[in-house]
Amino acid sequence: MPNWGEVLTEIRTLRDQHARDSATAADIVRRQYLSQLHELTGRNVIAYYSGWLSKPGIAQSDINDEDMNGFMMAVHSLDRTKGLDLLLHTPGGSMAATQAIVDYLHKMFGKDIRAIVPQLAMSAGTMIACSCKNILMAKHSNLGPTDPHLNGIPAAGIIEEFKRAYDEIKADPAMIPIWQSIIGQYPPTFLSQCENAIEWARAFVKDQLESVMFEGEADANNKAVLAVQRLTDYSGNKSHSRHIPFEECRDLIGLKVEALEAIGNDYLQDLVLTIHHCYMHALMNTNAYKMVENHLGMALVKQQQAVPQLVLGQQPGI
Repeated sequence: MPNWGEVLTEIRTLRDQHARDSATAADIVRRQYLSQLHELTGRNVIAYYSGWLSKPGIAQSDINDEDMNGFMMAVHSLDRTKGLDLLLHTPGGSMAATQAIVDYLHKMFGKDIRAIVPQLAMSAGTMIACSCKNILMAKHSNLGPTDPHLNGIPAAGIIEEFKRAYDEIKADPAMIPIWQSIIGQYPPTFLSQCENAIEWARAFVKDQLESVMFEGEADANNKAVLAVQRLTDYSGNKSHSRHIPFEECRDLIGLKVEALEAIGNDYLQDLVLTIHHCYMHALMNTNAYKMVENHLGMALVKQQQAVPQLVLGQQPGI
């Protein structure tokens, strides 16, 4: 299977030989490999990719309610009895949108959904992965903490700060003016919003793990509780952007993850990474910043300063 540079050469060769523009050539090459993944596994394939790494700061590059349109389009016409392999590359996003997408995919495919993380599925992306029966990761792949944020502020950090303020003021009332200037910046009900967000995130992930990934296991509840504690450990993880590698996901958090390199199918590993390279080239070298696409070549592509592009049907011919 082609590596990063070879994928780029393949795209450029197709572009030059057939007078295609770069975006069309990238589409053709990528869809060929998506189709090959479907043929190899016999399972449906949907790729959900964000370009937040190459195009930082773009609004809507995170998980949001508009993404539901892409998933509805991608699921249409698929044979749902074949299950789903969901390729994830996302920084996370809205908790509400995440829960809605997970609920929709479960209605379409039941619990026969496998997450594949070629590089990063952070925050709410990790939540989606936890809603699957298992997760495939490469040596360089990572998940992320699932502690919720409100307006970019860690909810658990706010609660810790309030507790610290209470303790310090109780011990020394002279600290009141200092803490008053800090706490006074928070709007009314903000503390309860943080508490509710934490409870919501923990309950959602626990329910998904217990009812899907650990379904039927005698200690499913304990496993789910332990995994949630470690994924939402604000103090232990130190940062919401912390990368959690395969070994930690498996050995410390207890998730059902498999290493692509250890499955015994080198072709599957190479194909997944080739597809990842294809998406990275598309997101770096075109106006696209988010893509939801299935193995039939049907895609919803969100572009900078452009309306979403809907592509229907089989992969275009040369």
